Amino acid sequence: MKQITFIHAADLHLDSPMVGLKHLPPSIYTKVRESTFTALKTLTETAIKHRVDFVILAGDLFDGEDRSLRAQSRFRTEMLKLSEKEIPVYVVHGNHDHLNGKWVNLNMPSNVHIFTSEVETKLLKTKSGEMIHLYGFSYPERHVFEKKIDEYKKKKGADFHIGLLHGNAGGGQEHDNYAPFSVQDLYEKQFDYWALGHIHKKAILSEIPPIIYPGNIQGRNKKELGVKGCYHVTLTDLEAKMAFVETSEVVWEEATVDASTASSFHDVFQLCQNKINSFRNVNKGTLLTLYLENIQLDDDREKRTLDGELLELLLEGEKDEESFVWMVDLIVSESSQMDKDQLKTEANFYAELFETAEQYTEIGETLAPLYEHHLGRKYLSQLTALEQKELMQNAEKLLIKLLYQ
Repeated sequence: MKQITFIHAADLHLDSPMVGLKHLPPSIYTKVRESTFTALKTLTETAIKHRVDFVILAGDLFDGEDRSLRAQSRFRTEMLKLSEKEIPVYVVHGNHDHLNGKWVNLNMPSNVHIFTSEVETKLLKTKSGEMIHLYGFSYPERHVFEKKIDEYKKKKGADFHIGLLHGNAGGGQEHDNYAPFSVQDLYEKQFDYWALGHIHKKAILSEIPPIIYPGNIQGRNKKELGVKGCYHVTLTDLEAKMAFVETSEVVWEEATVDASTASSFHDVFQLCQNKINSFRNVNKGTLLTLYLENIQLDDDREKRTLDGELLELLLEGEKDEESFVWMVDLIVSESSQMDKDQLKTEANFYAELFETAEQYTEIGETLAPLYEHHLGRKYLSQLTALEQKELMQNAEKLLIKLLYQ
């Protein structure tokens, strides 16, 4: 029975700038800043440990079209490790690291095979004699909206046929609709495996044949929740086995604390501490967004401490923890609403102010200068409706705090 084994990863985003995290303690920021490289090392170690036949990287290896020398150098080091073990690597570049960017080039070792801007087929003969056709293309520029899947043509002469595609399935609105395709489009190609990239959340779109988004190898913001990684795949004539391999050293999480049973600040503090400790992972760091709901404290002074001192207390000591749980955001919902209602009764000005805020609909126009700036266009994605709402809520929360001061 013929058999092959390989690693399928995508969206490495090496040297991601981790925008908005420079306020973290130096020890934690350093770990976060290095996390994409650490994830790559884990990927390489996994490939060597399992003695895979080859590695697939399905797009967006680098975070930007300029491909920093640091990112290229770190990537090259890991590829050399695979080269020493005679493990070939097949790469397509995506919308972030497209071929039309400008960068100072570092040559990669000969085991790294990069697909060109046209859909092409690469032939691999494994050490045990299996013949594999790998099909794919690299983005010639950042925006590829045409249906490139139509250019994939199955060729005779191989035991296994594997497609590499960095694109958007089913026209989903959460991501840029680059190189769009449907699952039916992929079925019709009659390949044995589809190695997808572009979507940062792992997803198995089909099991027969496997059509897989592995997600990115390291979460970079609070929208990319949970453990990240890649797939170790074993294909035979009869079946496919996919084992998910964790690669992320820092994990983004969010949680809600129901404080309806708390009668004092100390009770709230204990509830939050218990929740934080439930996310503590051995040898992993966690960046946590905590939602604190149903606050029913009678003491106004204790309520005031929830928006400042509570966070400070919960963060104490975490910067020295190897397995830290660092709260990047503490969102206290109920106390803000109660403070808002109380302010409305104190003066007509407050009531009119909050009414104006509730009717405000020009957030897109307000943020326009950010997206028009050359750095904004490079690093900022458009806010979803939910993100716009959260931004308004945070602004209102800050306004209430300032008014009380």
